[in-house]
Amino acid sequence: MLATDLDGTFLAGSPERRHELYQLLAGRDDLRLVYVTGRGLEAVMPLLSDPSLPRPDYIVCDVGGTVVDGRTLHPVHPLQAGIEARWPGERTVIEALGDWPGLERQDQPQDRRVAYFCEPGAISDELRRRVEELGLDMLYSGERYLDVLPRGVSKGASLVALAEHLGVPKDLVVVAGDTLNDLSMYQHGFRGVCVGESEIGLLTATESLDHVHHADEAGCGGILEALAQFGLHDAPERARGAAANAGSSELVIVYHRLPYEEYIQDGEVRRRNHASPNGIIPTLLSFFAQGQKGSWVAWTQHGKSEDFEPNVPVEPERYPGLTASRVVLTKTEVDIFYKRFSKEAFWPLLHTFWERARFREDHWKVFQRVNRAFAERTAAEAAPGATVWIHDYNLWLVPAYLRELRPDVRIAFFHHTYFPSADIFNVVPWRREILGSLLQCDYVGFHIPRQVENFVDVVRGVQPVTVLEREPCAPRYLTYGCAVGIERMTTALRTHGRVVRLGAHPVGLDLDRVRNALRSDVVRKRRAELEAAFGERKLILSVERLDYTKGTLEKLQAFEHMLANEPELHGKVSLLTICVPAAREMTVYDELQHQIEQAVGRINGRFSRVGWTPVQFFFRAFPFEEVVAYYAEADVMWITPLRDGLNLVCKEYVATQGLTRGDGVLVLSEFAGAAAELKGAVLTNPHDTADLVAGCLQAIRMPREERRNRIRGLVDIVRHHDIARWGREFLDAVRRDDLSQVPRNEDGDAVDENAGRSAANG
Repeated sequence: MLATDLDGTFLAGSPERRHELYQLLAGRDDLRLVYVTGRGLEAVMPLLSDPSLPRPDYIVCDVGGTVVDGRTLHPVHPLQAGIEARWPGERTVIEALGDWPGLERQDQPQDRRVAYFCEPGAISDELRRRVEELGLDMLYSGERYLDVLPRGVSKGASLVALAEHLGVPKDLVVVAGDTLNDLSMYQHGFRGVCVGESEIGLLTATESLDHVHHADEAGCGGILEALAQFGLHDAPERARGAAANAGSSELVIVYHRLPYEEYIQDGEVRRRNHASPNGIIPTLLSFFAQGQKGSWVAWTQHGKSEDFEPNVPVEPERYPGLTASRVVLTKTEVDIFYKRFSKEAFWPLLHTFWERARFREDHWKVFQRVNRAFAERTAAEAAPGATVWIHDYNLWLVPAYLRELRPDVRIAFFHHTYFPSADIFNVVPWRREILGSLLQCDYVGFHIPRQVENFVDVVRGVQPVTVLEREPCAPRYLTYGCAVGIERMTTALRTHGRVVRLGAHPVGLDLDRVRNALRSDVVRKRRAELEAAFGERKLILSVERLDYTKGTLEKLQAFEHMLANEPELHGKVSLLTICVPAAREMTVYDELQHQIEQAVGRINGRFSRVGWTPVQFFFRAFPFEEVVAYYAEADVMWITPLRDGLNLVCKEYVATQGLTRGDGVLVLSEFAGAAAELKGAVLTNPHDTADLVAGCLQAIRMPREERRNRIRGLVDIVRHHDIARWGREFLDAVRRDDLSQVPRNEDGDAVDENAGRSAANG
């Protein structure tokens, strides 16, 4: 059993030595780990969400006043009951000592003890007498910290009781500490270590104890030194050799999709380009065009053959240094991990539809297993010190597993979906594990500043955070002009001694893809057909996937309301909606599809007349070229998601209008991430039918000069902040070390200026 203090001991030392000790403990089934700390249990809980720390088997906290199981956090009986019986209650102590001069109550969690700040001069015989009359003990340490405790309770006494309760002999217990607060752990015959840089008082008090080792190295290095001294540790230093089995890829992209499609033909696995690339894949591929050595980690379902090779070249002629490194998943794993769990549990919650989320523990286990497989494959590919770029929420846990396997790499994460605030995200049963993983990253990027601040808001509710840097959002983004606007954004924070940098990076558009489509014969022909079909009638276009987050049903209801109240529009406007259906396995959308079909039928049945059908609705995917033709001919683009991380469709429309010198109007939900950057769009609230109607009417009736001015400004934004710039700026931000002004100690760790208030209670 290793029983260790936290601050200054188990949480201290060089990053390399900490990792070495943590890996040693994680790999030892024959060893129990006990946190022994002055912190209250509530203050220990944030550490349990840090995946880099081994989970303790037991926690002795409140200077011995609390003893709990480290996995369940349930009290260890009968130990806790015995301590409780000797405690008169917090109010009794405060009433007896509350007016004592020189005592100031510590503002930190505490149970079965009362903790004060206390100057040395305040300790007197009268104070000791008053504490004794209460049947309690007092412990003074660090010339500042006073704890009033149940009689006979201390770190050492509770540890002795725990060891006896578990049947662990004294000679198999090693204790570690660094302050006089820890002295009681050394007074019961346990072998112990005072780590390097320990408090002089502790060193003096233990110098005559032959079972206590005074280490040279601080923190975890001192613990390792003592374990070797006691003959309990002769394993190789795994952490220092973490990169020994590293790969050779300087940049590793971790993405759920391969950069090409795999399919079976004549019993063989073949490949082809993606039928509808989203712009991100070509951009990520472009980083390897100059021959940079890299890997693209993604899953495959075609790994059963005996001659399967996990690593294959992507396109040797275009990307000579790039290898696709494939993680083999079964169909069941893909269905659960991606099509069901990610979409039924996390997708609705991320988009603030928490009541739709369905959480299953067995699916979570599959999610963990798949993320672990991605991390192991990534660890094998990355060169020493490589940059690893992980994409989106279905790979949330990869950073934690990867940091454990490869502490030397630089980890970046980009969140492609919306990230909600704490009141929504905290519904997730595994929020601590997810946040703990993301906080192992060196850099985390989101689309817009609001999502960055939502992330910081969620982190604050899980563990202590110090904001290191903030920056104004204007003029790049709207501040108070839309629902997702915000004035300032956090760009760096510190938690658990780690600095995590944050940034907003709205994904841009591949303009060449739109430009090439406009040159095609398909687009020219379709545009002519649309012009002939609609003539002078205003064409309102809507393009989205079938999803309750997209606001399709709400938009149809608003259109019906508009036609009912604006009869002069009959025959003069048409709503053309392209709604791409979900995969057949995603039955969660069946009811929504039925409701949409009913709404379309009702509107057309109510308002249609000869030569005019108000709603043309297509429940199918269209080739991109054909969609571009619709973009070019649409007078109004009506994009109304109830919540969206960004929305690229609106940018495709803007780009098309710009390239064709059109003067179309973009009506955009103020709850789409793109609303924060696309100044010039008509913003609308999709939760308000009247506002949806007002926005659409404003666009229909807008004067030509205003239309031209608005689209001109939008085109400038979309053209400048394209997909290539997005990729470059993100990687530049990941690789930039702009936190030189953050206070750091000699090990390079960030120093928290506020840590001193509770450090002695560690």
